[in-house]
Amino acid sequence: MRSRKAWGAAWLVGLFVAAVGASAAERPEDAGQAAAESWLRLVDGGDYSGAWSQGAAHLKATMKQGEWSQTVGSARAPLGKHLSRRLKSREYTEKAPTTRTIAGKVYTWGKGRYVVLEYESAFAKKPSVGETVVTMADPDGVWRVSGYTVQ
Repeated sequence: MRSRKAWGAAWLVGLFVAAVGASAAERPEDAGQAAAESWLRLVDGGDYSGAWSQGAAHLKATMKQGEWSQTVGSARAPLGKHLSRRLKSREYTEKAPTTRTIAGKVYTWGKGRYVVLEYESAFAKKPSVGETVVTMADPDGVWRVSGYTVQ
């Protein structure tokens, strides 16, 4: 007969294994959304260079840090302070997202694993704004932001 201590230890080990298994089996939509929302907190705080640094390899390869900061800053400044954000949709795809034009430049994505997230956001100077965030699994398997647009 096992003691209460042994059963308690076995239960804790089982709980730990279940938690590790759950995170390993995390859905791409969940991982992509978590990456997007962590990254959006940087952008909302005005840390555009930090957002670039935490972006996907694709983002860094297509736009230099200074250019990125200027582009995002000029898109966000007229909106004022960020007030709220609500997820409208998220979609996992292995097809490249639609080509997007950002600040007059055309960007395309190659093969990969993507989650495209659409948000309805409110800002101090504009109460209804659409935001699209494209996250992708980088070669190291970590989900990072590779594209962002404000409509």
